Amino acid sequence: MTVTTHTTRLLPWSTPEGNPCYLSSDGSGYLARVADNIESVQLGMAGDLLDHVAELLNDGKATADQLRFTLACMSQALRDTKRIADSRGARLPVPDDDPDSVDAEDDDRDEGPQLPAGAFG
Repeated sequence: MTVTTHTTRLLPWSTPEGNPCYLSSDGSGYLARVADNIESVQLGMAGDLLDHVAELLNDGKATADQLRFTLACMSQALRDTKRIADSRGARLPVPDDDPDSVDAEDDDRDEGPQLPAGAFG
């Protein structure tokens, strides 16, 4: 007899209203593969951005606008990376007797500071 275990997964996209999207599955369906691919692209873009930042910081001629734009991109990449880490961490098994386990829903931290509208334009 095969037992299929379904888990709830935080997806790497939000609703149009900005609310999180979740998927309940065994991790092998079409949407799970789409989410895996999007996460892979997001992590790759974050890595590329880190390389760009290193170059920009070594360039003594970088303008304030370039630095601001790059910081905004880094903020989004870090937000995406944190979401991926939260999603993957929530799917890890946690022993029942672990006193240090924290339920993601009990985490009172906010999403962090948001950039003001029109900050770059």
